[in-house]
Amino acid sequence: MDSKFFWIIRQHLRKIWVRVISFALLAVLTLALTPVLSPLIPTHLGASLGSVSVDQILTILASSMLAVTTFSLSIAVSAFAAAAANATPRATAILQQDPTTQNVLSTFLGAFLFSLIGLIGLRTDFYDQQGQVFLFMATLVVVSLVVIALLRWIGHISNFGRMHDILSRVERAATISFRHQLENPYLRARPLSGSVPDDAYPIAPTRTGYVQHIDIKALNECARNQQIDIYIDALPGTFVHAAARLVRIRGANVSAKQQQFLRDAFTIETKRSFDQDPRFALIVLSEIASRALSPAVNDPGTAISVIGHLVRVLSTWKEPQEPPVDFPSVHVPAVLPSDMIIDAFRPIARDGAAFIEVQVRLQKALASLGRIAPEIFGRPVAELSAYAIDRAADAGMCREELKSLETLRVPSRAGSNAGQNDDTWETL
Repeated sequence: MDSKFFWIIRQHLRKIWVRVISFALLAVLTLALTPVLSPLIPTHLGASLGSVSVDQILTILASSMLAVTTFSLSIAVSAFAAAAANATPRATAILQQDPTTQNVLSTFLGAFLFSLIGLIGLRTDFYDQQGQVFLFMATLVVVSLVVIALLRWIGHISNFGRMHDILSRVERAATISFRHQLENPYLRARPLSGSVPDDAYPIAPTRTGYVQHIDIKALNECARNQQIDIYIDALPGTFVHAAARLVRIRGANVSAKQQQFLRDAFTIETKRSFDQDPRFALIVLSEIASRALSPAVNDPGTAISVIGHLVRVLSTWKEPQEPPVDFPSVHVPAVLPSDMIIDAFRPIARDGAAFIEVQVRLQKALASLGRIAPEIFGRPVAELSAYAIDRAADAGMCREELKSLETLRVPSRAGSNAGQNDDTWETL
């Protein structure tokens, strides 16, 4: 698992300003190396090209790139606003980390800085004739990169920020988070079996917010040094406050400084993230479905599509394997399958109670998960199946529709009989 330092670095690398600064530094470095590398250019080329051609190209590039960057940024901001309005505000974080958008905007801004610095060098006679030839060649490379970025941007903005694109991105983030969860179900620490011993005493956080990341390695090192056992109470995604418990400690008493070290192993922010929190991605997908089912939107088709995305994500959860234990002094509780099912499908069952097409697809989705992993999802999907039918009855669904839902009810032992009618999955 990543330490807190490398996790913070990885979070910053996803931000657009990192790419912008990288392209800008590359442009400055190219222009700074021009006087050093210019002696390699034949002398006669400088006389034939001159400074006028390079000056004109850089002038055009500087003026056009500033306009293109501003226009492209307005498109990205509009896509973020549309995603927040049509899907959910929690989905905008994924769009803001889109590498294509960041690379394109960084290329445009880097080209603008390159041309601006090049013009300053030309107007101050910083380059001789050979240096101007080298600058001309570098300018041609920059123009080529701009053309490639424009072509990529044209093809990218046709789908960027649309509902299908948002759902696909959230599903991809959820799948990655689930794979990490399956590979390290207990963050490579010791699974918590049974209850925490009564003599373990709690340590509360000093900040209020959501746990985004836990530095398990730092906790394990502290536990080994102090000869204690650490029991984690707040998994990533948990909302904590001064009266909550981050961890419980069993063994020797630790000083106030060591307690603060344990608190610092937890990254607490004002919002949740997808990295170590697979439940958050399910909640985001479910929020999109709930908004689609609201009376103001009335789009059950999107909710049905979300159910398909949820099934694809949850179907990656296979039978549990023996987890690796690299940090034996730290005990981590399991992420319960019932919580996953509730996060994913209960809002859809509630908000789509009056839509027979949504309820039919929901019952079939639950039955499919019960058949894919009966030992994991058998009981949770059966309970949610009964809950969805009860909500449909309370919503005033007619008797015939309720009868059709009853035929799809997931039995309490979801196995080979669950989802007998899955052959009609794609037609509903």
